[in-house]
Amino acid sequence: MDLADLREQIDGIDKQIVELYERRMDISRQVAEYKIETGKKVFDKEREEEKLRKVKSMTGDEFNRHGVEELFEQIMSMSRKLQYKMLAEKGGMGRLPFMEVDSLEKEKARVVFPGAEGAYTQEAMKRFFGKDVNSFHVDTFRDAMIAIDEGRADYAVLPIENSTAGIVNEIYDMLVEFENYIVGEQIIKIEHCLMAMPGTRLEEIKTVYSHPQSLMQSSKYLREHASWRQIGMDNNAFAARKVAEDGDGTQAAIAGAHAAETYGLEILEKGVNRSSANSTRFIIVTNRKIFSKDAGKVSICFEVPHESGSLYHMLSHIIYNNLNMNRIESRPVEDRNWEYRFFIDFDGNLGDGAVKNALRGLREEARNMRILGNY
Repeated sequence: MDLADLREQIDGIDKQIVELYERRMDISRQVAEYKIETGKKVFDKEREEEKLRKVKSMTGDEFNRHGVEELFEQIMSMSRKLQYKMLAEKGGMGRLPFMEVDSLEKEKARVVFPGAEGAYTQEAMKRFFGKDVNSFHVDTFRDAMIAIDEGRADYAVLPIENSTAGIVNEIYDMLVEFENYIVGEQIIKIEHCLMAMPGTRLEEIKTVYSHPQSLMQSSKYLREHASWRQIGMDNNAFAARKVAEDGDGTQAAIAGAHAAETYGLEILEKGVNRSSANSTRFIIVTNRKIFSKDAGKVSICFEVPHESGSLYHMLSHIIYNNLNMNRIESRPVEDRNWEYRFFIDFDGNLGDGAVKNALRGLREEARNMRILGNY
């Protein structure tokens, strides 16, 4: 046979495959109708595992066994997605436990931020809520989470990612630990400044204080002043406050210009961080399950079985529903070696049918899936 004849045979087989696939999906529709009437779950793990064992046993060699397994995993996955879609359309999937609001209540809100007066977090808060926001500050990220969890604040502002240093692991872990939800975000450009008591000269400085990440981001500049002792602080604003309170002309801090203004310090050098494009993304968190009607980003987290292809199958729900995923991060699951929790952001609104469909499919098949917010 020549190549043209072989390709003609393949085309004929492919036509049969498509016809059989459509017949199978038509039966899947009938299965969905039955499940809507009886309340049965879409995902039947034992049934699918038995089906895979059976079809693999029909093949003649190891290569085909693996190929048939992969093929039928996809076929069954598409069948489930069709059933989820039908269940959602006919009201068989329930309602998401989030309430839509026209907009966030900013004017009367009480907002908490971690750090001290002059922190970048305070700057992000004022940009989001306005300069006259009713606010207070606490020492740590956890204190801020507890404040909204207990109702002492309506919102908290927390840093979650820096374009240079990466994600803030502690925030991701606390989004799982606390029943608090993301309702907004604010991105601000980070420009670290070297500041000291008014009248201080560079050659007088012996010690510089800042957050360890800020010291790292300013490492190129600090190498030019190798004699300076570097001391890490919990927050850049704490560093500026210490220099102001000590009144020691041999001390300096690396922080934002807002901190220098707050504590009456003089800026000796601007832009001492390495990257001129350095930015930090802050999230706005509340203890209420709400989302704005114009929200356009969904954040979720879930765990998957420690099995080949498990993450791929979870992500397929996002792909199938034509949703644009723009972030994926992972964090180890506490007390379970080599198992991970995945954090995903994708475009959409909780009121969208495609988003509801994807979330319902994930909830059925993933472990401990949680919606972290829509904003």
